Amino acid sequence: MLLSQAAHAHAVTLGDKGYIQETTGTHLIPFLYLGAKHMVTGYDHILFLLGVIFFLYGMKQISTYVSLFAIGHSTTMLAGVYFDIGINSYIVDAIIGFSVAYKALDNLGAFRVWFGVQPSTKAATLIFGFLHGFGLASKIIDYNISPEGLVPNLLAFNLGVEIGQLLALAAILVVMTRWRASPSFARQAYATNALMMTAGFALMGFQIAGFLVA
Repeated sequence: MLLSQAAHAHAVTLGDKGYIQETTGTHLIPFLYLGAKHMVTGYDHILFLLGVIFFLYGMKQISTYVSLFAIGHSTTMLAGVYFDIGINSYIVDAIIGFSVAYKALDNLGAFRVWFGVQPSTKAATLIFGFLHGFGLASKIIDYNISPEGLVPNLLAFNLGVEIGQLLALAAILVVMTRWRASPSFARQAYATNALMMTAGFALMGFQIAGFLVA
């Protein structure tokens, strides 16, 4: 149970939790910061984002997929909190863990080998974006965010998430550009995606165990 608590992909630190619970009114800069912090420190987001762009080389392609993820994430985060639509934290985090494993398997070409078809990568990115957004919405709902200033605070938080995503993406692209120039990239790419798949299934297992115990 302790492991599953530690593995919560969308956990908010105690200090941030207290701030969300206690603050009332409009506070754009703090919520902007919280959104950026959540994205930059959210290892589930980073892993999924890495998987999405792993074999994308053109900026147009990268922009398309990152935008699809952002649209999905933003839509369900904003709508989920505003309309008080939450999903059990263990369940949604297990699904998010599966999203990481799914993308790694997709990168490894597993679906073509197993089923003889290639699922739409764009549709998968958008759908999993929706689910990632529900993960954060569920956490914010649990922390009873004040209705006073709710909309501007949520918009600021979402803007922070997008800024954090761009910062994380920039760092990933710097590393990937240098890595792709290495002659060992093809061999290491297979091993990296295998590790991502393992991490995704491990996160999924932790959350399912936590749900059963809870």
